[in-house]
Amino acid sequence: VQLQASGGGLVQSGGSLRLSCAAFGSIFSINDMGWYRQAPGKQRELAATITSGGRTNYADSVKGRFTISRDNAKKMVYLQMNSLKPEDTAVYYCNAELQTDRLLGWKDYWGQGTLVTVSS
Repeated sequence: VQLQASGGGLVQSGGSLRLSCAAFGSIFSINDMGWYRQAPGKQRELAATITSGGRTNYADSVKGRFTISRDNAKKMVYLQMNSLKPEDTAVYYCNAELQTDRLLGWKDYWGQGTLVTVSS
């Protein structure tokens, strides 16, 4: 199983980016999916999560600016980021809790990370 993230890049303050993450491999079921970020010198933190039913949760720092969504059929999760600020600069990692077989338990998987740089 692999999670492949894309969409990062350099953007000016106030700009927008859309991150995408696709899950590949032998997947039986996906539960929660999400985006986490790690700024230079800081710990990884939650940005946004979404359940299989579409219920969302956001960090206070991104509420009203970021929107998480998913396409269950395509096994993809997205993060639309608007009104970006320099403090949003970080490596963004996608995450999925999934089963590779109906008899096995849930396990967390992580993507490789995509860098978002917001210039002032």
